[in-house]
Amino acid sequence: MTTLISRRELLRASTLVGGGFWIGLQAASQSELEEPFRHGRKVSTVDFSEEAPVLLGQAFGRELDRRLYTDLARLTPKNITTPTNEFYIRTGVSQLLPEANLTSIKVSGLTRQPFQLTVANLLRRATSKGIHLMECAGNARAVHFGMMSVADWAGVVISEVVADAKVLPNATRVLISGFDQYANPSSTSVPGASWVFTLPELTGAFLATRMNGQPLTADHGAPIRLVVPNWYGCACIKWVNEILFVNNDAPATSQMQEYATRTLQNGVPQLAREYEPATVDQAAMPIRIEKWSVGGKMLYRVIGILWGGSQPVRALEIRFNPEENYVPVDQLESPSNDSWGFWSHAWKPPRPGSYMIRLRVKEPRVRARKLDAGYYMRTVEIREV
Repeated sequence: MTTLISRRELLRASTLVGGGFWIGLQAASQSELEEPFRHGRKVSTVDFSEEAPVLLGQAFGRELDRRLYTDLARLTPKNITTPTNEFYIRTGVSQLLPEANLTSIKVSGLTRQPFQLTVANLLRRATSKGIHLMECAGNARAVHFGMMSVADWAGVVISEVVADAKVLPNATRVLISGFDQYANPSSTSVPGASWVFTLPELTGAFLATRMNGQPLTADHGAPIRLVVPNWYGCACIKWVNEILFVNNDAPATSQMQEYATRTLQNGVPQLAREYEPATVDQAAMPIRIEKWSVGGKMLYRVIGILWGGSQPVRALEIRFNPEENYVPVDQLESPSNDSWGFWSHAWKPPRPGSYMIRLRVKEPRVRARKLDAGYYMRTVEIREV
């Protein structure tokens, strides 16, 4: 991870303020961090409006219809990883999986010799791979943007598997598949768990064996899950059972085509080589709004997160309605691009009413397509000023 100073140093140097928020990129004194809330008291939190009531932090449903939405409002910089039992779920484990007995992964295709990569072998070779964020390409306001989480992973890098496979010169891509047979039909999803990558796209990717210090759970892809840092979760295949080396004419998989719109592709690619990398652009949004009483008047603290992209962000701006100008957020911690960072802003609404909170990165070279389109905008109804 690379920030201006390390996260550990930030944790030592920073101070929790007003129920859980700190900032660390700028050297600030205690009094500077406490302003403007140092003499106030937190009254309550204000819910976002125009978002459907959904169950957060608890799994429900089964198989393809199983879901778990992470409660982002509970995030604080003190605990940046998501407990495994609260890590988002887009598809649950198949009831047929125990019968499949996934003890090995078939490695074949354009290789000198096909072989079986055993789960036991991967468990022995696994090492720490650090903290990585994962976001579902279908993460949306309707589920409070709860299809996003961060875990501390362990596993085996794909490059080791490539070396073991002794691939042929024309093996330019890798098809990675997972178990995708289900006992029950689904009303919301279709089966399909496979993705085609170029070899360079898998630089840094790994076959995960553990998350947050424990073996993967069934719903999170046990025994083996693919993790491609900074790619959407649809490409992070669960229940991996096959690795197939293919050439440049490989077709796009059904899963790649299903997620074409959500990963911002140009149409629905027929060939894998026509599919742009499903990487997560820079994004930001508010996750919690606190109402404070300061000197007998109401003041609001807007707390949010920043994630995605491939370079540090040092200029984040916020506005509260389309007719208003963007202004810099008060406090910003630019994260490593593997996790999320936090920001906060003191806000005095001019009048009661509905406010649409939207952010932007004031750095033209930073790609932020969904953010720029207003995808992560959230609305709040303010009743007391």
